[in-house]
Amino acid sequence: METINEVARETPIIHQTEVLVVGSGPGGLAAAIASARAGAETTLLERYGCFGGNLTQVGVEGFAWYRHDKTVDSEGIGIEFEQRAKTMGASNPEPQSNSHAIDGEAFKYVADVLVEEAGITPMLHRTMVATIVENEVIKGVVVESKAGREAILAKRVIDATGDADIAHRAGAIVHKTPQEEMMAASVMFSMNGVDKTRFIEDVKSNPHTYSDWFGPGWGMKTSGKEDALFSPYLKKPFEKAIKSGLIPENLSTITGTWGAISEQGDLSYLNIIHLAGLDATNPDHLTKGEMEGRRQAMLAIEALKQFNPGCENAKLRNFGMTLGVRDTRKIDAVYNMTAQDVHQEAKFDDSIGIFPEFIDGYGILVLPTTGRYFQLPYRAMLPKGIEHLLVTGRCVGGDKGSHAAVRNMMCCAVNGQGAGVAAAISIQTDVDVADVNIKKVQKTLLQQGARIH
Repeated sequence: METINEVARETPIIHQTEVLVVGSGPGGLAAAIASARAGAETTLLERYGCFGGNLTQVGVEGFAWYRHDKTVDSEGIGIEFEQRAKTMGASNPEPQSNSHAIDGEAFKYVADVLVEEAGITPMLHRTMVATIVENEVIKGVVVESKAGREAILAKRVIDATGDADIAHRAGAIVHKTPQEEMMAASVMFSMNGVDKTRFIEDVKSNPHTYSDWFGPGWGMKTSGKEDALFSPYLKKPFEKAIKSGLIPENLSTITGTWGAISEQGDLSYLNIIHLAGLDATNPDHLTKGEMEGRRQAMLAIEALKQFNPGCENAKLRNFGMTLGVRDTRKIDAVYNMTAQDVHQEAKFDDSIGIFPEFIDGYGILVLPTTGRYFQLPYRAMLPKGIEHLLVTGRCVGGDKGSHAAVRNMMCCAVNGQGAGVAAAISIQTDVDVADVNIKKVQKTLLQQGARIH
C-alpha cells in the first residue's frame, strides 16, 4: 500500500477532565451519568449530533422488549431511561412485552436533559481519531471536527464506542468475530400513515409467535418455552411479494419484527432488513450496507403497502441515522464471559449488576420468562495491555454465547453504570481501574439504585 507523509503538527489541548466517556449509546450514556453522580468531573464525547446510540441514532426503540411477567430484570440507570422516556411522553406501549418502546426522536431530548441534570460536559460532533498513550497508560484522545484536530486529556477513559475503538487504538488486546460469522447488521426504519385499527385486526386474526422466527436458509433455536408466545412478526407480506416478483427471490431475508404502533399511525422500529457479511469496522462495508439496506427497506415498504392490511396508504417516515451493528470487536478481558455464564445463572464476587436470561443472537433465542438471571463481572470490562481504561457496552470480554446476551441495550446500560462508578472511585482512591476496591464500587452502585445480586 502506498503512503504519504503527514506534516508534523502540534495539537491544542482543548479540554481536560477526570473521566472521559467516548460513545453515548446506552452503555456510554449510563457510564457518564453514573460517573458524574459518583462525584467525578465527567465528559461525554459523541461523534453524532445527539446522545443515545442505538436508541436515537439507529432507531432500535425496544429497550426492554424481553420483559415478561416472571422476568427478574436489571435495575438502575437503564430502567431510569425507560421511566424518564415514559414520563416525558417519549414512549409507546411495546406490543410483545411488559415494557414501553422508547421514541427514538424524542429520546434525543430526554438524553440531553439527563446529561445536563448530571452536570456532564457534553461534546457532540467530535470524532475520536487517535488515542494518547504513554507507557501503556491512556491519557486521553485526539478528536477531529469542524474545529480541526484537538486533544482531550483525561485521568480515566471509558470506551463505549461499541467496537472497542479506543482499546484497539490504545494497544489493548482485542479480537473480532470472523466476518462470515458476524451477526447481521440492520437498517432500521419507521413508517407513518398506517391504519392502526386494520393493522391490529389483521395481527389478531393471524397472530405470529416466536416459532415463526424462521426463514429460508436460516432458523432460530429456542428453549421451547418461547414458541407459543406472541411476537410482532411480519412474514407473509414478504412471501407474497417474492411470489409476485416485487421482491427478488434472493432477498428472502427481508422479514422480521415491527416494534410499536401509535394512535397517529406510526409503525416504528421495523427490524426487517438483515445484512450479513458486513464488517462494521470497514467503512467500505458500512457504505455498502447503508445503501443496500435502504434499497431493501423501500422494497419492504412497497410489499407492506400491497400485501399487509392497514398499510395501503402508509409511507416511509424515517431511516435510522446509521446502521444497526450487532457484532465487531471484543476485548480480551481479565475475565471473558461464557455461554455457560448466561445460561446457568453465573454469580461473581465482583458483580456490578444483573441481567435476565435473555439471549438473542447467532441463531439462539431465549426469553426471560422464568425468573432466571445472571450476574455481570466487573473484570469483563478490564482490557489487557492498557491502564486507566475501561471498556463497556457490547464489546466487553466474552465468547459468542455470552455476546448474544450482553450485547442487548439494557445490559449495556448495566455494565455502563458499573464502569462509570468504578472510574470515579478509582480516581478518588488514586488507583488504576484494575485495582479499584470492588466493595466500594458495589456500595455506590446500590446507592445509585442498581441491583448487583
